[in-house]
Amino acid sequence: MTPSLPAALRAWSPVGIAARLLACGLLVVGLTETGRPDPAALAPLLKTLDLRAYTARTAPPKFSGSMLDARPLSITEYRGSVIILNFWASWCLECRPEMPVLERLQREFSSRGLAVIGVNTRETKEAARRYAKELGLTFPLVLDRDGKINALYGVVGLPTTFVIGRDGRAIGFAVGARDWESASARALIAALLAEPAPPLAAQ
Repeated sequence: MTPSLPAALRAWSPVGIAARLLACGLLVVGLTETGRPDPAALAPLLKTLDLRAYTARTAPPKFSGSMLDARPLSITEYRGSVIILNFWASWCLECRPEMPVLERLQREFSSRGLAVIGVNTRETKEAARRYAKELGLTFPLVLDRDGKINALYGVVGLPTTFVIGRDGRAIGFAVGARDWESASARALIAALLAEPAPPLAAQ
């Protein structure tokens, strides 16, 4: 049963997801007349990746924070991009293999409109900076020292990753590591990037 719309915290709160091994094949995603992928066509990709889908018109909570270089970041700045929002920490063993993969996706697809954003969970700037340098991470990393952003998104385990469409709608989330370089992940990203960006007035 997919999360309901009313409360942002309830709608975004992850629940336990049973891991399952599914064959990863490149799937063809049908588009509606508006250029937006048909939710029914996205469903097989989400299932293969073991992502929990959201109901239509669910919007992620807005947040702002400081990056490692002290510059501010607001998620609203990325409206019009496909966002992969990843919650992580340097002590999280499952997070470590994902980070270089997300870096590669950022470098490969950023010119087409993909934005990878990492939210560090309750660590010091120094710890997060060392980790980012060690792994060669260049995508934006937001510090969440007090856990407010984590609480806003209902994060209960790391890593947790949310996928958001160009128009700001919630697509799905994953609790635990996923193979973001798999054929299905690339097909999902490509389908969402194929959507037209919303008009400036709507952003």
